[in-house]
Formats: sequence, C-alpha cells, structure tokens
Amino acid sequence: MRTSRMRTATLAAVTAALALGLTACGGADGGSKAAGGDNAAGTAQSRSASHGDGKGGAEQADSGGDTKAGARPTTASGGTGEAASTGTTAGVQQCRGDEMLLTAVHRFAGQQGDHLLVTASNKGTKPCWVTSYPAVKLGDVDGAALPHSKKDNTGGAKHLTLRPGGTAYSAVNLFDYGSKNHTAQSFALALRGADGHDGPFYSVSLKGDKPQFSWSEADVLNWSTTKPYDF
Repeated sequence: MRTSRMRTATLAAVTAALALGLTACGGADGGSKAAGGDNAAGTAQSRSASHGDGKGGAEQADSGGDTKAGARPTTASGGTGEAASTGTTAGVQQCRGDEMLLTAVHRFAGQQGDHLLVTASNKGTKPCWVTSYPAVKLGDVDGAALPHSKKDNTGGAKHLTLRPGGTAYSAVNLFDYGSKNHTAQSFALALRGADGHDGPFYSVSLKGDKPQFSWSEADVLNWSTTKPYDF
C-alpha cells in the first residue's frame, strides 16, 4: 500500500511539473506570437505610410510635370519633331546670331504679297530663344531698321524657344510703288533682346531664282513657328 501511495504521489508530482512546464512554454509562445503580430502590424503600417508618401510624391511629380507642361505653351514642329515652342523656359539663353543659320527667299516677286521669307535655324547645341521681330536693314540703305508691320498679330513680346535644329520664321513685306524705290539682293539682320535693343547685324544673302528685290516701303513680321503667307 505504501509503495502504491508513493508511486501515486510521484506520478502526481511529475504530472504537476509537466503541467507547469507546458503552461510556461505556452505563455512564452503566446508572448512571442503577440510581439510578432505587433511587429507585423507596425511593418504593414509603415509600408502603408511609405506607400502613401510615395504616391503623394508621384502625384506631386505629376503635378510638377503638368505645371511645367502648362508653363510651356503649344509646341510646333520645326526641323526634327517638336523643335520650337512659345513661352519662357528657365535657364534658356537668348539666341546668338553667330549660332544661327539665317537665310532668305524672295517670294511672289513683282506680285501682290511680294516679300522676303526669313528663316532662322538654331545650329547650336542648346535651346535658345528669339523674341519680337528681327531688326532688318535692306540693301546698303543707311538709317533705322524697318518698322514692325501694323497688320501683324500681337504677342511679339513672347519668347520663342528654339531647340537645336529648331526653326523660326519672319517676313519682310515689300511695297514697290514705282517711284523712289530701291533695289538690292541682300540685307542685314539683327536679333532683338527682351529689352528691345538690337544685337549685332549679320549679312543675309537671298536664295532662289529671283534674289533681287525692289521696294519703296517695307515692314517686318514677328518671329513665328509657321511660315507667313504660306499659300
């Protein structure tokens, strides 16, 4: 009987010890699992916040892109694809005459609409801008540059940005009244600054079948991304 009681007591003690051990292990596992859950939740929250910030950054970048696109007006083709646009672009310098290819063609000679089509192409490696209308002196005539055409469109004060290879156009309207007229085959052209002052003058020779032109009066059109009188 004593032996049986001792075995029973021993088994009870072992069972109690095992129960205590299992309880302790279960509590440790539960705490670890809870900590892991907290860490996972924190990580998810961090990712969510990070994703939110990233999305906000992307939206801000898109907004900046839209603003930039909004600041840059409609782009026109010239040379290769989108090569010319109106508006002011930060960091873009004024075009220099020595980095421009200036050409001219006599169109509608002796007819109504007689004019010199002036083309300015950016041969530099960086974008540059022109503004207003070119200062033009016809032939060897001394004196002031030709006036701006009163029939021209407004908006000549805007900057016309030319990317490398981009082209801008102007025209010199010729009016020959048959008396006190002048004749020439070349003219001098200068680019105007934003302040309206003329830069250095460059000689421009005419191309085409009829390079000689005559005029009693003449005026000039603003720079444009499209050819004037293109009909």
